[in-house]
Amino acid sequence: MSKKDLGLLILILVVGAVVAIINPRFLLPINLANTSNLIGLFGILAIGQAFVIITGGIELSVGSVVALLGVLFVDFIATRGMGWPVALPLILMLGGIIGLAHGWLITRLNLQPFVVTLCGLLIYRGVARFYTADGTAGFAFGQNFPELEFLTAGRSYGVPNSFIALIVIAIVMWVVLHRSVFGRYLYAIGKNEEAAKYSGIRTGRVVMAAYVICGVLTALSAIYFAMYTRSISPASHGQFYELYAIAAAVLGGFSLRGGEGSLIGVILGTVLLQELQNLVNLLGIPSSLNFAVMGGVILIGVLVDQQWSVYRERRLMLEATRKGAAGAPAE
Repeated sequence: MSKKDLGLLILILVVGAVVAIINPRFLLPINLANTSNLIGLFGILAIGQAFVIITGGIELSVGSVVALLGVLFVDFIATRGMGWPVALPLILMLGGIIGLAHGWLITRLNLQPFVVTLCGLLIYRGVARFYTADGTAGFAFGQNFPELEFLTAGRSYGVPNSFIALIVIAIVMWVVLHRSVFGRYLYAIGKNEEAAKYSGIRTGRVVMAAYVICGVLTALSAIYFAMYTRSISPASHGQFYELYAIAAAVLGGFSLRGGEGSLIGVILGTVLLQELQNLVNLLGIPSSLNFAVMGGVILIGVLVDQQWSVYRERRLMLEATRKGAAGAPAE
């Protein structure tokens, strides 16, 4: 665990202790379980976003993809009678195709990630609303899917299965990011894409793979959110979820310039973000201030990242100067 991650963990514990003192309901099992469930739902999104951010990109269409794929998943299993073991991989495949399309537009046509994913944000939201004729997608009265509901919205030994899924995905993605050649390529591209290209890395393929990973994880999260809410209004479902994902990644130490960050930090960032959201609810602060909290969190995260980068550059320059002075011949 890096110093950044350790500092974030300490901050989480301090904030949690303060909230528990102010309102003891924070430590109630039901509240902890609900918070853990939300951490699982948004944590999966944040991990996908982190894989894009580390390349120096951004994915702004996350919320709209959650709405579109959530609507399709509910429609497939609730209206069209498709079995969920068939619908689930189909939705994951559609998420991967969306990510592949974004990666292709960015790497092959040299479009800016911001522009591509902003257009996606508008397109997917519009398609979702058109698909339901601006109606609501949901399950009929008495309609249930016991196995699917247990896997997505159920609990094992009191722990939400969404949180367990997040831990499993985080372990796999940690290995991919920190213990694989592909992960080293992602860091290299984020730090200096031109240098990575000249060193022999097929940067286009690696970046496309990062967007595919983000798309698949977003699709998985869309399924979890659909089973959590059980009713989807495409005009509002998933709105601003991309901000939650970006904020969690930035809080976790992922620089928006790319090339920095740890997966442990993303999980801790998600925990802190949901802890703050829980603080807003328990203290009776108007929910309309949620976005103000979100904006403040992102701003603080960017400021800390910038100051940390300046400090690190100065330290490296100072060390280089000392080494140069030590190696200089004596007169």
